[in-house]
Amino acid sequence: MQNTKESQPFVKIRGLHFSRGARKIFDGIDIDIERGKVTAIMGPSGTGKTTLLKLITRQIRPDSGTIEIDGQLINTLSHSKLYELRMRMGMLFQSGALLTDITVFENVAYPIREHTDLQESMIRRLVLLKLEAVGLRGARDLMPNELSGGMARRVALARAMALDPEIVLYDEPFTGQDPISMGILVKLIRQLNDASRLTSILVSHDVAETCQIADRIYVISDGKVVERGTPDELHASESAAVKQFIHGLPDGPVGFHFPAPPLADDILAPAKP
Repeated sequence: MQNTKESQPFVKIRGLHFSRGARKIFDGIDIDIERGKVTAIMGPSGTGKTTLLKLITRQIRPDSGTIEIDGQLINTLSHSKLYELRMRMGMLFQSGALLTDITVFENVAYPIREHTDLQESMIRRLVLLKLEAVGLRGARDLMPNELSGGMARRVALARAMALDPEIVLYDEPFTGQDPISMGILVKLIRQLNDASRLTSILVSHDVAETCQIADRIYVISDGKVVERGTPDELHASESAAVKQFIHGLPDGPVGFHFPAPPLADDILAPAKP
């Protein structure tokens, strides 16, 4: 019989509402992040994908609704329990966010030194193993400004994996990468997920790359989940919003013009003092 806990989503979101001022970002969304899978959150720019990661890590709080991580309601956790939970998470930031005044080695070693009491000999072995996994053990003595954009993103991935997390959150990992770097990152994310039995949440608007590695995809638009399914199911979707996003169509639910009064009315209206 399957273990009950293992059969439940690692992250379970129900009825999530969140607004910034008068702007509704999420309007009652439900999302399940399955254990051991790569789940992608996709949608046009400005739909709140990165905001969702901040809600999952409780950097910000929802207006209403619940977020459970491994059975724990994060909205009700004490600071100490939240800290313990975050120790089980790895995060790859969109910018990489490497510390610029220390070497590649020290960037990866930093979270290990901060959160463990391991001896330096063990820290060295762990850092070299993490860098080997992303193909950059030979770059350990370089400074961040000596790295290409793709290399910096891979070092950031090694740092995200430093404490052997159970879940890794990727915020637009392919942004600004050349085709070779992008291909390497796609391969690494899938390999690391499967080799380490991770749960991965991938936020991206890069359709082709995401569809190569995602087990399940949620498409968000206008505060709602407009489609969910495998990459093949999304490509076959009849949803106008999904078709426009997946195929990069200029015309569709996401309009070219930002809402405005008729042009003639605007032009003929008296100028404001």
